[in-house]
Amino acid sequence: MNLKLKDELNGATHSTNPEPKPRYGPKHRGAQELAQLYPRGKWIQESISVTLCIILMLVNTYFIGSRIKLENLATLFTSAVAGILTADFASGFVHWLADTWGSTEVPLLGKTLIRSFREHHVDPTSITRHDFVETNGDNFLVTIPFLGRMTYQFLTLNEQEIKHNFNLYCFLLLSAIFVAFTNQIHKWSHTYYGLPRWVLFLQDCHLILPRRHHRYHHVAPHETYYCITTGWLNWPLEQIRFWPNLEKLVTRLTGHLPRTDDLKWAKRM
Repeated sequence: MNLKLKDELNGATHSTNPEPKPRYGPKHRGAQELAQLYPRGKWIQESISVTLCIILMLVNTYFIGSRIKLENLATLFTSAVAGILTADFASGFVHWLADTWGSTEVPLLGKTLIRSFREHHVDPTSITRHDFVETNGDNFLVTIPFLGRMTYQFLTLNEQEIKHNFNLYCFLLLSAIFVAFTNQIHKWSHTYYGLPRWVLFLQDCHLILPRRHHRYHHVAPHETYYCITTGWLNWPLEQIRFWPNLEKLVTRLTGHLPRTDDLKWAKRM
């Protein structure tokens, strides 16, 4: 790794000022302002989302688990891989969208979604200080409609209809699980002390997002390696320049330039 990249990853700044202002971290003025925008009401909503989602996960896991047979194992494995890839791409797309466009002033999504992405770039360790609810609430919320519909179908469809849709149910459940826990996996990628051994094992095997792998995204201007569930799709998407080409298309259609709001918060020293 070259020295410039190493310095960026460590949040280092080159200055002759004997007391340089911090570029990243909890003392960054932009990070402090963004942290204060997290409302108590949102934490309550996220608590409800997490609770309901976990209940639906357990219910659907029971319905699917009670129907797994030896001949279904290949389907289950295929669904798991497809679910991981789907969740990884979805995490990358949402991450790219919120990192690159919009601002904290956008109605509804500004302070509930975009705010956390702006805070994360100026204070990457902030996520390690968030509790389970704040870390995962948004992702759990997204999966509730899919899990709720599955539960309804398990309760109302006959066994033949359930068997016909079994492959789809496996895919949806595993996709929902990986999507729901994406931010927890992301949080672990920023946690360097006290992680359980099983988490370290999964990171080392690249079954979830490894810490070293995710560092590449945190080199300013944060325009690469957006996928944060496993990171499996980061390399191939970079090879085809998926995100830069998508940004050019958006700019051509709207006239907006990428990451202007992100840069604004980074400059608040």
